[in-house]
Amino acid sequence: MKDEIVAWVKTLVSAAVYATLIVTFGFQVARVEGQSMAPTLADQDRLIVNKLAYRIGEPRRNDIVMLYYPLNPDKSFVKRVIAEEGDTVRIIDGHVYVNDIPLKDDYVPADFRSHDDWGPQVIPEGSYFVMGDHRNNSSDSRHWGFVPKKYIIGKVQLRWWPVPTARVF
Repeated sequence: MKDEIVAWVKTLVSAAVYATLIVTFGFQVARVEGQSMAPTLADQDRLIVNKLAYRIGEPRRNDIVMLYYPLNPDKSFVKRVIAEEGDTVRIIDGHVYVNDIPLKDDYVPADFRSHDDWGPQVIPEGSYFVMGDHRNNSSDSRHWGFVPKKYIIGKVQLRWWPVPTARVF
């Protein structure tokens, strides 16, 4: 009986250690709060965030990422990378240009487009420019500036809830 209890305790401790390592360094479950990424992601969607992706690679234009909010790193947001370090971003009447090339953003419906102007600005080294897909309902780099790479938690890989709309990104 004693040996069996010791075996169970070892198994549970091992499982807890593995789970902690996976959550700390590998993957994280997240929930979307708000409509800033609509229609791609909806309020209360559940996501799997790959925290390893940017330990071995770099965020790329069009990636959907989870990041610490630069003005309050206790909060996290989900946004889309629009531009990388060295890129020049300009927004004219809501149309986004990266290095003077119009951004292919057909994932943004007409009624979700803003009509603001911004820039041009060059993205500093080690930083990214992010935006929500619901452009007229998103707090993003247009409002609070560039995101340092160290604030990007990981790449959104999967929407797993609700099940009927599950998809890999």
